[in-house]
Amino acid sequence: MSIRSRSDSAASSSPNSSSPPGSASPILELLVVFAVVFVLYQAARFVGLFAGLFVLTPPVSNNPLSIVTNIYAHTDLTHLLSNSLALVVFGWPVAQATTRVRFHAFFLATGALAGISQVVLSSVLATMPVVGATATAVLGASGAVFALLGYLVASNRLSVSLASFVDVPRWVTILVFVGLATAVTLATAAPGVALVAHFTGLLLGLIAGRARILAVGSGRGSKQPAT
Repeated sequence: MSIRSRSDSAASSSPNSSSPPGSASPILELLVVFAVVFVLYQAARFVGLFAGLFVLTPPVSNNPLSIVTNIYAHTDLTHLLSNSLALVVFGWPVAQATTRVRFHAFFLATGALAGISQVVLSSVLATMPVVGATATAVLGASGAVFALLGYLVASNRLSVSLASFVDVPRWVTILVFVGLATAVTLATAAPGVALVAHFTGLLLGLIAGRARILAVGSGRGSKQPAT
């Protein structure tokens, strides 16, 4: 972990800052939210009421609240534990380099966009008889977790140093990110997995990491996830 510079220390102690960087709080908070929502979702399924509030289904306009709630809900204990472990592994270094508010905003935004992309694209493909696809529902934090993975890959010290050493056009960088996101998504493919959500989350994370949108401060005073 890198040591904060004087400018970072001053910024984090300023009364205008939202929260100090380098905290594990957002990870712990998300784990608690995961657990609470898991209990609520399982209870709703058991009694047969309101379970749909946690599942993002097409069309999205039918239940807009599920754009948010589905990110924190999980189907079963295995689903919950796997995403929780991935959150700790990929999210911890990112949380150390940003503030609580930025971390939660990033997690929510990427998770929502990943879920929407899965539902919308599957609905479009379902209208094409040649494809033979069916519209799918989305549940879980996988899209947001993949975004954290992408951010970590693109924003760590090694990647930043390499990007500053090798000057490539922006469009080439985007193509590389698309290729990487495709490869990782296919490598993790399995029945019932939301591939489009994984791809979208990872791609968003890679682009955000390259731009270092979660970095606190700028220039030499900004922090990068350690490798």
